[in-house]
Amino acid sequence: MSLFKKLFPFFVVLLVLFLDQGLKIWVKTSFHLGENIFDFGLLRLDFVENPGMAFGLSFGGVISKYILGVFRLVAIFFIGKYLIKLVKTSAHGGFITLVSLIFAGALGNLLDNLFYGLIFDSGTTWNRVFEYWVGYNGVSTLFSGQYGGLLEGCVVDMLHFVFYWPSWTPFGLANEEVFPPVFNIADACISSSVFLIIIFYKKIISKEDLEFSFFKSRS
Repeated sequence: MSLFKKLFPFFVVLLVLFLDQGLKIWVKTSFHLGENIFDFGLLRLDFVENPGMAFGLSFGGVISKYILGVFRLVAIFFIGKYLIKLVKTSAHGGFITLVSLIFAGALGNLLDNLFYGLIFDSGTTWNRVFEYWVGYNGVSTLFSGQYGGLLEGCVVDMLHFVFYWPSWTPFGLANEEVFPPVFNIADACISSSVFLIIIFYKKIISKEDLEFSFFKSRS
């Protein structure tokens, strides 16, 4: 295998992290929470913060952030190990690329969760008295204070597809948004890659790719 093929997943991960973190930091240090940044009709940039999982899903308070953070760390470890295995066994290039995108997306959101509370002076925080998440006013600043500790940062989201169900749609969906969650580049990489793996499963995944043990015995 050529050096380029070995390093290609590394470049994919770096590119995704650069785009994802660059956009997040620009949004958080330039706009107010809840502000509409751009409106292209179908696609809008709306700045929101997500204290939970992807696409605005959350549960519980600060404890849930610790649980999610540890889960992300474990998931990233195993995805990374699997990605290294795929590269070593010269798996299908498309499959390696998609797994690299999933790894990069998971790592991108972990960085928010892990460090944003420490490096930004303001962010969405948990009100322990009333037990709900509280936003903030103003524009955040890097390295001038902190709004939380390790694993207490909120994920920055901004991508928002805005299109509605037709007026004749049943089940109370008429004129409601088809996909209301706001997401980010990391979320898009994970969800789109999983979708493509399912669609092209038979073409890009071999039997050998599924035969993998994280703890192989050595004789």
